[in-house]
Amino acid sequence: MERVFDKSMALGLGLLLLAVAPGVFAQEAAEEPGYDQAEAVERTDDELTSEGLPSVPKPRSLEELLRLVEAGFESEREENSQREVEFKRRRDDQERLLAEAVAKRERMEALSQQLESAYTENEVAIGARQARLGEQLGQMGELFGVVRQVANDLSGHTWESITNSQLGSRKELLDRLGRAKELPSTEDLRRLWFELQREMTEQGRVVRYRSEVLGLDGQPTERDVIRAGVFSAVAGGRYLAWESRDQQLRELSRQPPGKYLDTVAAFEATTSGFAPLALDPSRGALLAALIETPNRVERVQQGGAVGYVIIFLGALALALGVGKWIVVSISSRRVAAQRTQATPDLGNPLGRVLSVYQQNAEVDPETLELKLDEAVLRETSKLERFIWLVKTVSVVAPLLGLLGTVTGMIQTFQAITLFGAGDPKMMAGGISEALVTTMLGLITAIPLVLLHATLANSTRRIIDILDEQSAGLIAIRSESANDGTG
Repeated sequence: MERVFDKSMALGLGLLLLAVAPGVFAQEAAEEPGYDQAEAVERTDDELTSEGLPSVPKPRSLEELLRLVEAGFESEREENSQREVEFKRRRDDQERLLAEAVAKRERMEALSQQLESAYTENEVAIGARQARLGEQLGQMGELFGVVRQVANDLSGHTWESITNSQLGSRKELLDRLGRAKELPSTEDLRRLWFELQREMTEQGRVVRYRSEVLGLDGQPTERDVIRAGVFSAVAGGRYLAWESRDQQLRELSRQPPGKYLDTVAAFEATTSGFAPLALDPSRGALLAALIETPNRVERVQQGGAVGYVIIFLGALALALGVGKWIVVSISSRRVAAQRTQATPDLGNPLGRVLSVYQQNAEVDPETLELKLDEAVLRETSKLERFIWLVKTVSVVAPLLGLLGTVTGMIQTFQAITLFGAGDPKMMAGGISEALVTTMLGLITAIPLVLLHATLANSTRRIIDILDEQSAGLIAIRSESANDGTG
């Protein structure tokens, strides 16, 4: 209370100073000439009002000031009393709240200890029950591992299997079993066994069914498909490929060679019994390799310009050689026929030689020999015409093949220089040219060598007959001349 009283005394003195100070300043200003005290009071009030401060009562005497101070003391005393009451009330509330908080904390601590004890007991109980569960499971744990492994293996197998085009995808079920964290149910085990059994059964069946096939134009269409196990599928006389990424059958842009494709139509037409069909045991790998294998035309195109030159020269030499072989064969038969006839036939070499003999029957043997040699040389030239070309091409063709080999290897080394040796496909063009030109050269040279040998032998046999007959005619004329009958 003494502190409150001191504070009230300080406040009263402050109010007293505030009340006296304007009067002192007013007296000092009043002493100045031209000062109006009423105006000063009004200006002060206006200034305080304009500043937003409450107007202060202005005592006119000491008694009035004393009353104002006493009134202030009284108001402040009442306010302090109210504040003390409010403070005590709040202090009581805080003590009550503190007591409640302490009691709640004690309850929570007791509950925490209780829960901690229960947690410890449960941990021990869970460990014991897990150990007992492991003992009771026994081989069921191993069964769970086997189920997951089998499901994962079967999922990958069926995803690549062509049976999905008929049975649909089973990947969702198998993946779920493969990723499961708990023991599979009896129903899941039954479905897994069923899918295993069905996949094994379908591998040995030939089935005809309707399925969606992606055509060469990129549009899917419904077609009658025949599936031969898990190896091949055909439709419309053509082989189909299984696209595992899209889970869809696709018509091949290029079919395998005719000896394999010819079996498809007969197989599709068969409704019972047995029919041949070319199968792909690798489930598409061999078929893809056959498709990528170039045909004869593409193989020749790989030889490049050198290959075309070899083919042109070989065809030209072969045509001339075959034509010459026909001519020589006809001449050989006519010569053989002429040897049995006395009358010369101008349609064969021997007949023309004999006609020279008859035309020069009166000349001496030396002159006749020269005439007959001339006739034989003339027939020899006709018989050996163009044979040199066959021999030349048979020699040049392997050399051109060697040239193609060199140019192809140059291309290969250029590809290695530019792209490295990591991708064999970048070097395939040069290697193909090198090998194909060598092959074309040998293919051209071998038959031409045989043809040239045949022609040379046949021609030589006819020439030998002409020489033999010419020598015989000269001998007869010489004998006649010596006997004097010629």
